[in-house]
Amino acid sequence: MNASGLRETETTVDALLLAGWQKLPAQYRLPQRIPTLAEAQAFCRQLAESHYENFHVATWFLPKRLRPHFQSIYAYCRIADDLGDEVGDAQQSLALLNFWDRELDACYRGEVHHPVFVALAETIRVCNIPKQPFSDLLVAFRQDQTVTRYRSMEDVFAYCRYSANPVGRLVLYACGYRDEELFALSNYTCTALQLANFWQDVREDHRRNRIYLPQEDMQRYGVTEQQIQDRRFSPEFRALMKHEVAFAQDLFRQGMPLLGRVDKELAVDLALFSRGGQEILRAIARQDYDVLRSRPVISKPRKAVLLLRALAGKLVARQAA
Repeated sequence: MNASGLRETETTVDALLLAGWQKLPAQYRLPQRIPTLAEAQAFCRQLAESHYENFHVATWFLPKRLRPHFQSIYAYCRIADDLGDEVGDAQQSLALLNFWDRELDACYRGEVHHPVFVALAETIRVCNIPKQPFSDLLVAFRQDQTVTRYRSMEDVFAYCRYSANPVGRLVLYACGYRDEELFALSNYTCTALQLANFWQDVREDHRRNRIYLPQEDMQRYGVTEQQIQDRRFSPEFRALMKHEVAFAQDLFRQGMPLLGRVDKELAVDLALFSRGGQEILRAIARQDYDVLRSRPVISKPRKAVLLLRALAGKLVARQAA
């Protein structure tokens, strides 16, 4: 490519970045000055505390020394996810995700600019976390911009290899674990969590022109894309969802041995992740697998029970330590 073509490409990328940033919260953009570590960690903490999700809730029960690290990891994941999902234009999202990837590379070279990477650099240093899990997540977010259908469950699994499983690795790395057997067990739970979210969000994903239900399974049970588009529930769709829920439940069961292989306090936090995902599957079953009518949710009383169980488990773990 000649100099003129290179400048034209750079101008196009800059225009895509500018258009994409304008659709996202202003605090996501690069600040005018590099923040201090304390400022960066406060940024990540605020971002984590503004989203009520399993990843955030679990950090309530972590030892204080680990909370900033989980918050920086969460902030990295949260913004990367929003770069992919909240822009509404695939080319703009890809430009933003490539920018985020370059910032990750710079972070590992010791060059930080964005508050997330200022905080994340400290987490990487203290916890000795390799770059691969962070990079893998961006592979999944990029894939979402171009791949909207999955032929088989094996294809969905290949997506989860990048979208979900790296999160489990990051949690284990942050807590000092490096055992590949533990990573393998974590993959079962993380993939199950991803599937639970997919089955919960069939309607919402379809609005983004994404269907994560494997096409082979849809064909086997006689379910069409038109039926999902029309929000038309049927015995065939019920049978399909019952099969997919049971499949995810089995993955959760396969991941359960992980809880006995880590320290008791971390086991409580991991159990909260797992129970939250399993509760989503139970919510789907409670509405007779009709995720086309409305999005299954965990009720506030049920969330309170899960949190109280986690708190009780944390107290027991600390007393036993």
